[in-house]
Amino acid sequence: MDSATKDEMQPSIPPGSSCPGPEWPEQERAEQLARGAALKWASGIFYRPEQLARLSQYRSREVQRTCSLEARIKSVVQSYLEGVKIGVWQLAQASEALQAAREALGQAHGLLQGLAEATQTLKPLREQVAQHKQLQVLSQLLPRLWAVPAAVAHTRTLIDAQQLLEAYACLRELEQLQEETWAPLGGLELPVFEALGPLAEALGQAMEVAAGAAGQLAREDPALLVAAVRIAEVDAGYTPSLELTPRDWRQRCLQALQEGLERTHFGTPLLLEPGALKGWLEALRVALPAELATAEALVAPCCPPHYKVVQLWTHTLHHGLRRCLQQLLEGPELGASDAFTLLHWALHVYQGPEMMGSLELGPEADVSQLEPLLTLENIEQLEATFVAQIQANVAQWLQNALDGEVAEWNREQEPGTDSSGFYHSPMPAIVLQILEENIRVTSLVSESLQQRMHAMALSELGTFLRSFSDALIRFSRDHVRGEAMAPHYVPYLLATLNHQSALSSSVSVLLPDGVASGALAPVEAALDELQRRICRLVLEALLAELQPLFTALPSRRWLSSPELLDDVCKRTARFCQDFRRVRNPAVQLLLAEAERTVVLQYLRALMQGRLVCRGADERTRAAERLQHDAAQLRELFLGLGLEESVQCAPVLLALRDLLNLRDPMLLGLEVAGLRQKFPDVSEDHVSALLDLRGDVSREQRLAALSSLQAGPQPSPAAGRRALFSLVPAPTPTLSSCLPSGPCA
Repeated sequence: MDSATKDEMQPSIPPGSSCPGPEWPEQERAEQLARGAALKWASGIFYRPEQLARLSQYRSREVQRTCSLEARIKSVVQSYLEGVKIGVWQLAQASEALQAAREALGQAHGLLQGLAEATQTLKPLREQVAQHKQLQVLSQLLPRLWAVPAAVAHTRTLIDAQQLLEAYACLRELEQLQEETWAPLGGLELPVFEALGPLAEALGQAMEVAAGAAGQLAREDPALLVAAVRIAEVDAGYTPSLELTPRDWRQRCLQALQEGLERTHFGTPLLLEPGALKGWLEALRVALPAELATAEALVAPCCPPHYKVVQLWTHTLHHGLRRCLQQLLEGPELGASDAFTLLHWALHVYQGPEMMGSLELGPEADVSQLEPLLTLENIEQLEATFVAQIQANVAQWLQNALDGEVAEWNREQEPGTDSSGFYHSPMPAIVLQILEENIRVTSLVSESLQQRMHAMALSELGTFLRSFSDALIRFSRDHVRGEAMAPHYVPYLLATLNHQSALSSSVSVLLPDGVASGALAPVEAALDELQRRICRLVLEALLAELQPLFTALPSRRWLSSPELLDDVCKRTARFCQDFRRVRNPAVQLLLAEAERTVVLQYLRALMQGRLVCRGADERTRAAERLQHDAAQLRELFLGLGLEESVQCAPVLLALRDLLNLRDPMLLGLEVAGLRQKFPDVSEDHVSALLDLRGDVSREQRLAALSSLQAGPQPSPAAGRRALFSLVPAPTPTLSSCLPSGPCA
């Protein structure tokens, strides 16, 4: 481009003009600031008159400075305008270049459209070339493709003949041929290969069948088992180039091993008749260790080490058995025998040295990782079932034993005796044997079951004792009413006392080891209550014989003759002669209660007021009679075996002293002494005794009765039994009552 053209394109600026464009607000503000500064400077310079003489100098200097600034501004503006001119020129050049490029691109686009049309005309030719290549490949593979149906049929024949390795080799050749034809044909699937999928599935199923019968094949045809495992392992390392779903034959082989093992031992639903569980568990006790031995000796050598055959066998059998037992427990409730058998087998036999605890099982079995055969809920369920059913059986057995015992109470024969001459019956031994045997058996299972059985035994024994007591009440009621007179009523009551003693002495065997004896408190209380009831029934029978004899005591005849008490002693001795067949300590308790009963009847007769002494002679004879009777009763019960220290007859000697006192003025002291010996004596009793004396005035009576309250309170004596509180006294007349007494 020449200089003339260049000059024409550059913009022209009028000379003398300032920078074009609108003024900026900043410029105006700057001028104002400058003017203000100049005015300030000028006012400062020319403030004094002498400074005005130098005004021309200041003017010329400012003119020079102004010209210099204008020259510099013009230079800057001129350089700016030259840069703008060059930029405008360059933009014009770029616009011309873009226009030329646009024209070139349009021409290229037209050429490309022509090429696309030409390409469309070549498409049929390209398809013909592709078909030619496919036909060329097919022509080369045609002999092999022609043989595919025959190869498929041959492979099926090999599978049916269980020649699995040969069948797998043929299948792999066919699959390789399929891969060779797939890529050249562009992914085209030939109909001749449609049978390969079912063929591979048939081979996989044959492999699963062989693996499922591993135990049997390991003994009979290990080659077939090895072939099946080798096929699974070889196929696991094969990666097909075709887009097919992986066969995963190794996992199918392992699963077939497990399913076949479970099917062999736990395949059929477990529907056992009552009592048949024991035989089934016994068969498993023999079969499972044999299966593990077969796995270790025969199956493991046929499989790769990573199969961990022994561990696989152990865990599969365990989980199969666990699942089978869970199904069994979810079904109908087991009987007591089956529940016990299953608990003992699962907790001891299965974990014992004959099965999973065998030393022949090496560490490869990994028994420590097995879950418990029975969960805690299963054990709780079985224990509760066993205890509930055994409790029902025990209750029936105990009731049968009691019914058999009760049936003998009305026999014509006396109760049987043992070699020592004591009344004896097998019932206590039967009861304890029933309870103890069930407790002993449960100790073979678990401590928790044994504790449950201990609690059940104590509960059932308490129920039995209550039933026993109720049966005694019915027996006594029927005898007393005459509905069923027992020929040997008292001997059988005494025999039951021996039964109570036998149970009481042996009940501790029902207490679990390490448990406080307080657990026996309810049973011991029931035994004590039974003993008291038996004693009460025996004493009621004794009273029935003695009460008619005490109606004539005291009397004038009693004062003059010992015949009345002799009859009492004879009847008592005859009644108590069978006490010798009662074992200690029950016999001592029974004798003590009998002696107290006789003494109470004696006191009751004295308190009835049938006799009033007419003088000192009769009081003396009454006192002597009391002394004689006390000695006679003492000798009677000493002869029967009762210790003298527990006898109550000495109370008669205290009454003798009260009657034998000659000075009525001293009755207060005697009554106070009587109160010290027998704290339960009351004013009514003392008043009745004073009536028996017959010589006590009202003032003397009141003085004697007042000594009961005025005297020191008696100290309670350990072991002292009540006497006077059990003896009713006639209500005294008001004249004989103290103002503060109970009768006032």
